[in-house]
Amino acid sequence: MTTFDDRESAFENKFAHDEEMKFKAEARRNKLLGLWAAELLGKSGDDAAAYAREVVKADFEEAGHEDVVRKVAGDLGDKSTPDQIRAKMDELLIVAKGQLLKES
Repeated sequence: MTTFDDRESAFENKFAHDEEMKFKAEARRNKLLGLWAAELLGKSGDDAAAYAREVVKADFEEAGHEDVVRKVAGDLGDKSTPDQIRAKMDELLIVAKGQLLKES
């Protein structure tokens, strides 16, 4: 194997790892968002955990995160706006990445 092949393989492996970490961070962010929204809805314990799973599943409806925003905004009604939800998602993505780094 040549140096070029080694570098290409290393790049592909890094890309795959980065994409996996991105997926995990976004799923963790969505779970955290679900727990946050559940609290606003007055849910706790198993009900809050079940709601958080619903939010994670909502992200598989279409590409991007607008499907999650729509679900949470629809459920929260006048308790939060889509812009507030997007801001919370940005904040929670940082938290989720930090949690994943601590676990690895």
